[in-house]
Amino acid sequence: MSLRFRILLLILMSLALFFGFLNLFISETIPYDFDRLHIFLFNLCSGGSIILYFTEGRQKVSPKIIVFLVMTIIYAIFAFFKIYIPVLIITMVLVAIVESSRIKRFSFFPFDFFRSEVPVSAKFHQASLLCLSMGLVISGLVILNNEYFFIIVDFPKLQLETFFLGFSFPLSLITMSMLFNLMKDDGKLFLWMKNIGFWFVNLCVIIFFLFIIFEKLIPQVFVTSILFGTVIMILYLLVRLGDDLQQKAFLISGMGFLLYTAITGILYIVYELSPDYASENYEWLMRMHSFAALYGWNLCGLAIICRLNDFPLKLHSYTLIVFHWITVIFLAPMGMYYKFFACSATVCFVILLCAILFSKGTADSIVSVSKSK
Repeated sequence: MSLRFRILLLILMSLALFFGFLNLFISETIPYDFDRLHIFLFNLCSGGSIILYFTEGRQKVSPKIIVFLVMTIIYAIFAFFKIYIPVLIITMVLVAIVESSRIKRFSFFPFDFFRSEVPVSAKFHQASLLCLSMGLVISGLVILNNEYFFIIVDFPKLQLETFFLGFSFPLSLITMSMLFNLMKDDGKLFLWMKNIGFWFVNLCVIIFFLFIIFEKLIPQVFVTSILFGTVIMILYLLVRLGDDLQQKAFLISGMGFLLYTAITGILYIVYELSPDYASENYEWLMRMHSFAALYGWNLCGLAIICRLNDFPLKLHSYTLIVFHWITVIFLAPMGMYYKFFACSATVCFVILLCAILFSKGTADSIVSVSKSK
């Protein structure tokens, strides 16, 4: 990946975190939801572009990816100002770009999902692209319903913010692809476990999202518990089968973030079940959950893709991992309430990104996680 593109990603990701804190610094009279920019700049703009870069499998960033990145930034700006006609037009362009890349790399219909001989890493990769294009389409349909046609009006959770958060799912799936790509083949039992992990992750995410829309709290706890068990199994597979590389340390840390998000997610749902529940009283918990998901778990996979052919990097992995945890688990949530911590979290996050994106790679490295096993 070119230096200029990495610099652009550094700016976008840093701005994404900064916009997450911006409400603390501005007047409450300003009628804009900066959380939208917080979500878009990291998930759709930066994350979507990195997924397409990985899909093309070339060192140089193509014009198609540049167009996608520019269009997603325009999408984010118009969605932020709630000007939805341009958003709907841009949605069609973005879906066309994503699907053209997916079909070229895989196929129109995802037959590979049902083939045991296809590596699970490739299945997660295609699922990530499919989830990205479907997220764009579904968000467009929700805009049409909520802003223009009002066909479905009885679902309080059928809000744009709910579906815009869905843009984090493709990032999670591509991180899973990176994770499974590190695992070696070791018999039919582990192959079955890998495929079970693929189906459980995808089905649980889809079913969980439906339960959110229909506000079914007890089933949410049940599905999240299954997903938690699946993550434990995948962590075991990574430790047991993963090649002993620098990337493995980052991904094990990422799995720690994922387990943390599962625990905080279950805890939040339990609070929702209480009779005196009020969402504003537990915003801190949801923020802890979202920061760990976006800037913890998802960042691990995106970072590996950005430096795909540069590993091992010349940095102290475990020191950086500890620094990552302190920034995401402590500083960022505290930054929602205190300006000092907001500034500290932003500065630390920039330092973290600089270490990941610009550390020197080992010139004679012959290992690349892009190779399918």
